[in-house]
Amino acid sequence: MFAGAAALLGVTAGQAQAAEVAYATKCIPPAGVGLPEVNGTTKVEITAPATAKVGDTVDVVWKFTQAASKNPDIIDLPADSVQPSGTLKAAGAQTAAVAMRGPRENPAIPKGGAMVLSDMKGTLKLTAAGQVALTPDAYVVNAMSTDTRCAPTEPVQPAATITVTAANGGSSSASSSPSPSPDPSDSASPSQSSSPSASNPPSASASATGDSGRTDFTGKVVDVPYTCQSPIGEQKATSPIQINAKKNGGSYDLTVQFKKSVMNSPIDIPADKVKPTMQVVLGGADTGSVTVEGPTNTEVIKQGAPIEIPDLKGAYKPGATGVSTLSPGVLTIEAMGTTTTCTPDSTSVSLTLDTTEQASGASGGSGSSSSSGGSTSTGGDLAETGAGDHGTLKALGLVAGTAVLLGAAVFTFMPGRIRRR
Repeated sequence: MFAGAAALLGVTAGQAQAAEVAYATKCIPPAGVGLPEVNGTTKVEITAPATAKVGDTVDVVWKFTQAASKNPDIIDLPADSVQPSGTLKAAGAQTAAVAMRGPRENPAIPKGGAMVLSDMKGTLKLTAAGQVALTPDAYVVNAMSTDTRCAPTEPVQPAATITVTAANGGSSSASSSPSPSPDPSDSASPSQSSSPSASNPPSASASATGDSGRTDFTGKVVDVPYTCQSPIGEQKATSPIQINAKKNGGSYDLTVQFKKSVMNSPIDIPADKVKPTMQVVLGGADTGSVTVEGPTNTEVIKQGAPIEIPDLKGAYKPGATGVSTLSPGVLTIEAMGTTTTCTPDSTSVSLTLDTTEQASGASGGSGSSSSSGGSTSTGGDLAETGAGDHGTLKALGLVAGTAVLLGAAVFTFMPGRIRRR
């Protein structure tokens, strides 16, 4: 089912290969928009090293040459409003579910136009010698803060194969025996963030793998660059974030901590007027997201005082058995009756857990996880829309001498002019 010739690209771990594979796909539009399901064809090109060694962490690129659905005849999608994410399956010498994610980058897409999706990237740590086949699987298209979920309706052929040699230089031929699971003593997840950095290498991800009996799991601090939208422009800021978990039966109580104050307030903000919410993005074996939320401010935030985001809490009920990753996602801040939404430009895995599927868990199609506040995550067949999920991109506008809070920045808005604080 390969439709393209291999493209050779020089990389450290061996010559990269790229081949296209096409598969029938069903896409389920967001709930509440009145659109029918779409049956189409996805065409994907996977690029990965042709050869590597056990212990290597290799980069994998998923390129859409054709999405299964088009932009519906409802609205024009503006530039940089669409972001894809998905799962790539590894099989053969080892099995893994590789979390893939692309940037929110696209040209303007008119009503009825072909969906143009950015390249998704992910990493895979190789744990066994032999041949590892890479096969594209389900993916999600997030557009204007709503999710369209697409999944194969037929078996998909592998799009790339990595020949993995032993770390000592020995080789192994491809094996048709059952695929061994990744070494549970390895602290790194088989699927890693698509944006590893030198300060936060993939292998540093906290993991519950192989730690039976543990109840507390501490994630690593990751720097997440956010873009906050408003009618007066766009603001970017980076926040260090950590995701921690405490096992509670078959589920996990999550705590998300912001390690840095957002910004000093230019005005007095009354008590009980600021409430933050975040979507923790699931990857690896599991899919969907979990809503975590914090309490409102208990005291007046005085002018010049830090605007701090308190600990955000929620409950994660796994929807899959395997190695699942948790990454910071969309941050929503409600204040004084209005809402603003900040979306990550890229994100990194903060916590990796060895999960066991629970009834009505988070994995796509099998239910959802709810936060302590009762909000529902995007773990079902479709993401719910509105402020409880990614929310409509609204400005937090406090007009005529007050402020516009963008989650990572504060602007003072005066009649006739805008002054940036």
